[in-house]
Amino acid sequence: MTKYDLIIIGGGPAGITLTKRLAKKMKIAVIRPEDYSLVYCAMPYVIEDLIDKRKCFKKDELITDAGADLIRDLVTSVDFKSKTVLLQSGNSLAYDKLVIASGANPFVPKIEGYDLKGVMGFKTQDDLELMTSYIENGLKKAIVVGAGAIGIELAQALKHKGLDVILVDMASYVLPNLVGPEFSQLAAEQIVKNDIRLVLEAKVEKLKGKDFVEEVHLDTGEVINLGDYKPCTIDDNHTIKGLVVFATGVVPELSFVQGTELQIERQGIVVNERMETNILDVYAVGDCVQFTHFITGQPSAGKLATNAVPMAAVLANNLLGKPATYKGFINGAATKVYDNYVGGTGLTVKAAQNLGFDVVKAYSQATTQFPIMPDKKDLRIKLVADKKTHKIIGGQIFSGEPVTTLVDLITFAIQKGATAHDLVELSYSSQPYQSFYPAGNVIVMAAESIIAQLES
Repeated sequence: MTKYDLIIIGGGPAGITLTKRLAKKMKIAVIRPEDYSLVYCAMPYVIEDLIDKRKCFKKDELITDAGADLIRDLVTSVDFKSKTVLLQSGNSLAYDKLVIASGANPFVPKIEGYDLKGVMGFKTQDDLELMTSYIENGLKKAIVVGAGAIGIELAQALKHKGLDVILVDMASYVLPNLVGPEFSQLAAEQIVKNDIRLVLEAKVEKLKGKDFVEEVHLDTGEVINLGDYKPCTIDDNHTIKGLVVFATGVVPELSFVQGTELQIERQGIVVNERMETNILDVYAVGDCVQFTHFITGQPSAGKLATNAVPMAAVLANNLLGKPATYKGFINGAATKVYDNYVGGTGLTVKAAQNLGFDVVKAYSQATTQFPIMPDKKDLRIKLVADKKTHKIIGGQIFSGEPVTTLVDLITFAIQKGATAHDLVELSYSSQPYQSFYPAGNVIVMAAESIIAQLES
């Protein structure tokens, strides 16, 4: 039996990060069942024909050139006492230390009809290949369930391919975990303007059909019929008239450790700030773990690659004897809704209030370039502060140009415990093509508005 200093289960962002940082100092094996590690967030843009699907496939050399062994196999079980990993091939591997970075699978609720042909999630290479095949063979209609970032991006992509698209969500507005209703409304207007039907405050109760899905039943009483369309046939085993795609989140992939002594809760494997589990020499990082929110200290969803990578960096340092801790999820994220960019970080007003915060919110609006420039776009920002401490606890942006830099700036303010008074003192730059006039900055203006409310 081959023995490794470190075995990493999973070849996604966390696994690759660990390998690049550790493989020169340890004998490492990375176990990955998929043919390729995928850039998941780019998948909608493959459907939209913006990029070739092969560009979504990460190179194996990211692992092998670092000096690790890449093993294409599926882990079926782990014996933590003997420190061995059993593979689907029948082989076993021994380890000194083990990292579980197995990621997560798309969540498809186990409602009636969930196993019909034409019902799927959207996160894996197989999902991408199957959806592409359906479209190439004449798919005419798709219902996307979930109006978060991936759901909206996928709905746009499918519409671009000429499909009749319906976007369904049980929330009262789109992007509910990213922004508040004000910016959500702006995004929804773009969705509807581009002929995607938007159905909100509606839950999919059941799916009907003989072999493939033909009816989608909502709890509002509406039945969306897919049966009027000509069948799309890939082969004898893949005939559908319409597609139902669930983009309603993910669940950790931990089937190979269920029933073991490993502590697992609703969001995944429980780890401490050093990424240690309850079992000695066993660690976990990425989408398969449960961790806390930076602001609240409470367990929180945080299944983003931008959380997985810093978790892995913290673990790598600890394994190298350099003490490091992960401080928690802030969940800065962004998406694109047609010609507009939307981003958010920290807590929305609704989330903060539900957690017991007394909040102050403020808005500011400017342009992405000097207003006299010909290609200026609108830029709107919303800041959320804790009324008690004056600390910034959230922010959202809606703009005609990319917003991730502003999202990251607000995230950094949250990380450093910055108050509205601190942001008023922000030293900023200005240039006609790249900012509003020197007389104003959207972050500073919003912070000034918060202070004015606090002092009134």
